[in-house]
Amino acid sequence: MEHLDVLIVGAGLSGIGAAYRIQTRCPDRTYAVLEARDAIGGTWDLFRYPGVRSDSDMFTLGFPFHPWKAAKAIADGPSILDYLHETATTYGIDKHIRFGQRVVRASWSSADALWTVETADTAYTCSFLYVCSGYYDYDSGYVVDFDGKNDFQGQIVHPQHWPDQLDYTGQRVVVIGSGATAVTLVPAMAGTAEHVTMLQRSPSYVASRPAHDAMSDRIRAVLPENLAHRLIRGKNVVLSTAIYNAFRKWPAHAAWLLNSTVAKQLPESIPVDPHFTPRYKPWDQRLCLVPDADLFKALRNGSASVVTDEIDRFTPRGLRLRSGRELEADLIVTATGLRMVALGNIQVTVDGRAIAPHDTFVYKGMMLSGVPNLAWCIGYTNNSWTLRSDLTSQYVCRLLNHLTATGTRICVPEVDPAEYDAPPRPVVDLSSGYIRRAAQILPRQGTQGPWRLRQNYPRDLITLRYNRVDDGVMQFTP
Repeated sequence: MEHLDVLIVGAGLSGIGAAYRIQTRCPDRTYAVLEARDAIGGTWDLFRYPGVRSDSDMFTLGFPFHPWKAAKAIADGPSILDYLHETATTYGIDKHIRFGQRVVRASWSSADALWTVETADTAYTCSFLYVCSGYYDYDSGYVVDFDGKNDFQGQIVHPQHWPDQLDYTGQRVVVIGSGATAVTLVPAMAGTAEHVTMLQRSPSYVASRPAHDAMSDRIRAVLPENLAHRLIRGKNVVLSTAIYNAFRKWPAHAAWLLNSTVAKQLPESIPVDPHFTPRYKPWDQRLCLVPDADLFKALRNGSASVVTDEIDRFTPRGLRLRSGRELEADLIVTATGLRMVALGNIQVTVDGRAIAPHDTFVYKGMMLSGVPNLAWCIGYTNNSWTLRSDLTSQYVCRLLNHLTATGTRICVPEVDPAEYDAPPRPVVDLSSGYIRRAAQILPRQGTQGPWRLRQNYPRDLITLRYNRVDDGVMQFTP
């Protein structure tokens, strides 16, 4: 059985970043990356639907150690995938990746201070397990069991499993959903399909921004690459953090600003209410990005439309709505959301005791109470994923180096029992449907100290980079 000091699960954005940090900050530690699929990229290799792109700017979604060089700040999926391949190759990370290794079980032995990590056909041991597979179920998205689906004579597609070579030229397309995927699909398909209808039960907040960042372009034109990247990255962090905090502090003003901005971009035939007036406060759910106002351009030129109604059932020719209206379609895309999983659906045991993630609390947004030598890498919901995931990887390296320096082998965060008396809050604390559906499987966050997860990069930067590792909550054993 092969032993590695560190096993990283997942070769996507988080896993590649984690591998870089381990090999540069803990150079004496051996490591491998276990990837379930046959290619790197994670989300950016899995999702292949039309228009797939980032919702965050690439100066913050990209790695701080490998500056984003392309022209567009809001990048398409294939460009992001190329960037990940380039990063893995440049730093030799690709040589440490084991493909086709889906981790199914991880068993901790306190007596040996080791994890035994099992895949379908192989087993490894490691001293530290770092799960970097995010929290989405890669095998299946959320599928609503609509009445009459089998009656529909056209094709039904879920964006997570987009068929290769799907030709929708000249077809009538209905995209069910109002989240980021639907908002991306509609303008991307509108130029090829006969018509695209976005059918939503309730709207989301949307905001336009240019795909090119003019100020960043000017900065890159006059400053050295690395200095320009740090300056642009800092600018974007400050701006996004300030906007988020302002929106949360003054939600009514934020809603008015978003809705009035959208109203100016809509054709007269599409009123902002009910089609773009959500029933929740801004940032109770993620804000949907519309780069270069592409969605509104499609709505204005008539190649796309939006319908706010509920589905009664599928029919042979399309969809019948609760209002009695019928939408005819040749292709229906069910952008109805994602499914979430905790710890990559790995069955975790500690000294023979099965760990239910929902019964644990998240320490500093990464480790689970009562679970030794394991970290789970997740990103921000209000900012670029990588900002948080990279801080997590840097902290894991600090923790590993602390173990070496103190001659200890085991580290485990122990939660104050009083936290169990507070109302449970999932680690991802938004009101989106896919998060509510996962509330009973995700770890919890606490009410104070390192058990509370704050969506605040500047604060986390100080806490994770400079605060003491031995903080009295983390327990160390030789």
